Amino acid sequence: MQYIQTAVFGGGCFWCTEAIFQRLKGVVSVTPGYSGGHIENPTYDQVSGGATGHAEAVKIDFDPKQISYRDLLNVFFSTHDPTAINRQGNDTGEQYRSVIFYTSPEQQREVLEHIKELNKEQIFIRPIVTQIKPFAKFYPAEDYHKNYFNNNTDQPYCRIIIDPKISKLRAKFASLLAEE
Repeated sequence: MQYIQTAVFGGGCFWCTEAIFQRLKGVVSVTPGYSGGHIENPTYDQVSGGATGHAEAVKIDFDPKQISYRDLLNVFFSTHDPTAINRQGNDTGEQYRSVIFYTSPEQQREVLEHIKELNKEQIFIRPIVTQIKPFAKFYPAEDYHKNYFNNNTDQPYCRIIIDPKISKLRAKFASLLAEE
């Protein structure tokens, strides 16, 4: 029997984050959705409005025998700006915040250690402001958000915003990529 773990990350637009983590070996599934807010079963329009407290997030189910949580953290911190409060590129608002919802005490410890190391090494010009929160609930996004990049590669947003992130992923994390 395979032991699958779950990671929940908010790194701005969930289309970008989903596309990145879908390409990693050991990742069983990536589901875009909403987490961290106070509204039950939110819709995209509600979350986009900024009053739900939810962040656009992805739920990543992964096989720790093939990819470690630390590897997922490395990819997460390298493919968005963890030093921006409530902003990723042109997307602004708390729904686009950098946040990690840990699912176990081990994940919490590992996240805090990793951030401490990144700040100590001054990997970023500014300190990391990624929120670290216990996981509570995750609400899957509407179906049209699922697999968005793969289904819409010709869309301008995908070409301008997501393609460069995928290129960076391929260049920096080639050893972690699944075979395409």
